[in-house]
Amino acid sequence: MRWAIVIVLAAAAALPVLAQEPGGPVLAPVPKACETPGTQVISASPLPNVAIALKDRKQINILAIGSTSASLRGPVSGGLYAVVERFLESNFKGLDVNIVYRGVSGELAADAAERIKNEVALTGADLVLWQLGTADALAQVPVADFYATVSETVRWLKNHNVDVILIGLRYARSMVRDAHYQAIRRAIADLAREQGVLTIGRYEAEEVLDKLSREQHDALNEAAVTESSYVCMAEYLARAIASGLFLKETSTTPK
Repeated sequence: MRWAIVIVLAAAAALPVLAQEPGGPVLAPVPKACETPGTQVISASPLPNVAIALKDRKQINILAIGSTSASLRGPVSGGLYAVVERFLESNFKGLDVNIVYRGVSGELAADAAERIKNEVALTGADLVLWQLGTADALAQVPVADFYATVSETVRWLKNHNVDVILIGLRYARSMVRDAHYQAIRRAIADLAREQGVLTIGRYEAEEVLDKLSREQHDALNEAAVTESSYVCMAEYLARAIASGLFLKETSTTPK
């Protein structure tokens, strides 16, 4: 089977080996403007509960939540979550995708964690898109507390048959050497490997876009980099969900 998805699998021993299930669609590559050569933006992981919803109901309910989820609605008509809906519905015949937006600007992970449990019950979500990290990093929330909060919430979601995609914190030139900001960034990556969940590296993507614009002597200001990343985040999200539907876990233990 051919796959035309620009995704680099996370190479970590803590993650299960991932294999592709047959029968998935061949997806177009991400737009050239969103390519991040040599940089891992998406860590692949199965989305078993989304796959069940697709098979049994032909409907996927998605809850979008987190401190900067509002920004991901972006300047595109209908918002970037609408882009994700259209991409999935066009690639999976008969699929109905319903994305419910519940983002709160500046919300800390601990506050979002409380709301997630209520919102999952209200929306019947099969998948949670959780944008996190930026507010906690700026508020100097201890890394250990942040890690514990997110880890417990991810476990709760798994125990309630809900998949989750963690969307990492924003890139900012002023934060490249900020120890706490970078510690929160690493904590998200470490937690994702430990829990085996899919992540979107927003920081990594925006950093590459910023670097490429500088190399092409067309340096963008930070606001422009952020805006240009909106469309790319939709492209990454859509392909991450699509690929997660056709990945399966295989044991690494010799038989």
